[in-house]
Amino acid sequence: MPESFRTRLMRWGFNLWPCYRGTGGRVTFIAADWQEVRIRLPLSWRTRNYVGTIFGGSLYGAVDPFYMLMLMKNLGPDYQVWDKAATIRFRKPGRGTLTATFCIEASELEEIRRLLQEQPKVDRTYTIRLVDQAGSVHAEVDKVIHISLRRPS
Repeated sequence: MPESFRTRLMRWGFNLWPCYRGTGGRVTFIAADWQEVRIRLPLSWRTRNYVGTIFGGSLYGAVDPFYMLMLMKNLGPDYQVWDKAATIRFRKPGRGTLTATFCIEASELEEIRRLLQEQPKVDRTYTIRLVDQAGSVHAEVDKVIHISLRRPS
């Protein structure tokens, strides 16, 4: 699904927002239905560490918010979504531009809704791979997202 005007504005906002801009990452695509997001993380003076590779904090920071936001946008206001935990595994030093793609299938959203009819909360784990142009994995981030139904106030 292509970007909509609204998701294009959101992408521009992300890329200008100081918290995200500081990671060195750039959002390159947000699908109109928020079921796919793509980012790019170049090796630059802002992301380079002491040994000349991409700083681990930039690797994590560039991928941090997206699964939580995608779930919030797709599940709607009746659901509470929080980041719960994260783990990063460094596979290879990042010596060039890395990219990551975040996808949530409609079947995953249906499964979350179904599980929340049976139990009060659900934790889901999503793996993000930061890859180079050849498809070689440089880092993997596991994000644990906590989801529950909002309680009426």
